[in-house]
Amino acid sequence: MEVRNETTIQEFILEGFPAIQDLGNIFFLIHLLAYLASITGNVVIITITWVDHRLQTPMYILLSTFSFFECCFITSVIPKLLSIFLLGRQPISFTACLIQAFSFFFFGSIIFFLMAVMSLDRYVAICKPLHYPTIMNLKTCFLLVTACFALAFPLITGLVLKVSYLSFCGPHVIHHFLCDLGPLIHLSCSDTKPTEMLTFVLALFILITSLIITTIAYSNIVVTILRLPSAKEKQRAFSTCSSHLMVLFLMYGSCVFMYVKPKQTNRLDSNREAALVNTVVTPLLNPVIYTLRNKQVHRALRDALSRLRTQKQSFGGTYHCLETKLLRRSLRNQRR
Repeated sequence: MEVRNETTIQEFILEGFPAIQDLGNIFFLIHLLAYLASITGNVVIITITWVDHRLQTPMYILLSTFSFFECCFITSVIPKLLSIFLLGRQPISFTACLIQAFSFFFFGSIIFFLMAVMSLDRYVAICKPLHYPTIMNLKTCFLLVTACFALAFPLITGLVLKVSYLSFCGPHVIHHFLCDLGPLIHLSCSDTKPTEMLTFVLALFILITSLIITTIAYSNIVVTILRLPSAKEKQRAFSTCSSHLMVLFLMYGSCVFMYVKPKQTNRLDSNREAALVNTVVTPLLNPVIYTLRNKQVHRALRDALSRLRTQKQSFGGTYHCLETKLLRRSLRNQRR
């Protein structure tokens, strides 16, 4: 991406959280543990989905794809956040800032589209179970994931290119822990109204479109659950749905607060706290929410651990047998 000659600033400073910088080491440890837990949980979901053939169904393939993009999303932000907590303000070049902004919004957009697709998958499975095998198959699953990618890429690429052509002549401190477009646009000395409006329209399209699809799907799921004859089945279904809806509320609520406003420079300070919800809290909750009550995942994990133990015991037995043979051979040689 080329930057026009008017751009005199080649480096920005990510401010982070200056008010809590004295507690940087504590927050570094907390967010490092949250990051490792999120990555571990999502990697486990991806691994068992592709290792256990019983989980190679549209539902789990979508979930593993979601987990993959979740890992990409948080990895685009958290390492820089950790360095801010540990070392204070961090410099970032103009190009690196645009790359981080693109990664953050691109992977974030795919996640929202995938959430809509996953809600449709659950709608078909619960509300139209007889038609589920014909409607949701592996080919349809692949096409839906490709559509999410193909829709997000041109939208976010166009937006980041628009920002890259703005002029930045000072100041150079971004009041955030990442290169969010709102604070970045705020630093430009160009006319930012078209860029702000484009950001608003794209955020509105991505969030509202996926939210409408998700809301309609879960509304129909709730209606179907209410028709279940067993009170125990209703309670279990509502328990699962409520945990899903909690994560949805956190994700959509924080993003609507940050981006669905015509003037992107409003509430810049509070955007940092809202961004932490999507980059730290929900990625930590998602693996737990989607697998905690899932018996198939539990069974697959138990089987995988059982296979590992069997292989370890087999390897140990082979090693012991080989060691015994070598010892006997050594004794025979000594006797000779």
